[in-house]
Amino acid sequence: MAVSLQGKVAVVTGASSGIGRSLARALAAARADVVLVGRDGQRLAAVADGLDGVRTLTVAADLGEPGRADDVVTRTLEAFGRLDVVLSNAGLYLGGDFAEVDVTAMHTLLSTNVFGAFAVVRAALPHLLAQGRGDVVLTSSVSGAQDIHWEPVYSASKHAVDSFVHTVRRQLAGTGVRVGGIAPGIVLNELWGYPEGSPERAAEIESGRGITSEDVADAVLYMLTRPRHVTIRDLVILPAAQEI
Repeated sequence: MAVSLQGKVAVVTGASSGIGRSLARALAAARADVVLVGRDGQRLAAVADGLDGVRTLTVAADLGEPGRADDVVTRTLEAFGRLDVVLSNAGLYLGGDFAEVDVTAMHTLLSTNVFGAFAVVRAALPHLLAQGRGDVVLTSSVSGAQDIHWEPVYSASKHAVDSFVHTVRRQLAGTGVRVGGIAPGIVLNELWGYPEGSPERAAEIESGRGITSEDVADAVLYMLTRPRHVTIRDLVILPAAQEI
């Protein structure tokens, strides 16, 4: 039997657009209260304004900066008195030949995709462990399951996320805190130049060459609503026509 999310409190990072925005909408539709985290407070507020019937909190923060993840968890507990779900979704992309990669851009990506992801989970875990219950899902990528040579830094960051999911899940086995990862293929959102409602996006979906942020959010909600004795450690979700 599916587990209800009604009344739960969920932190969503990278919530101002794309997958994070769709995760926030899906959680609100499931009657969970939502903490939206991202760099741009105005964009977060716009997403929060569209979430009807639930309580929301927006926190403008760069989780790549030490201490900001702890602030997110502290503010969540102050506002709601509980924390049940952590969806670590914030991420940046960097492709191209490694010999030409900008070192500053590489540092920024790793700070967000790796340190920021780890930090928000680390900040939340003491509370989740104390209550003996909770869910953590990190957004990885098919690039974390395979070595994608045209995006070596991004692929390496997602390999790190996958390894983190697998090892921390084993450490937490039996505690009541579940840990899993969602690994999408091509997602047609702003990150890849496909705004919501664009005809180009619709054509790619129809062809099976891409999936939507909503598709990913639906998959994450499936993970969260499994009976408590079930953990989905890895869920890879791909467009029907994607070969990798």
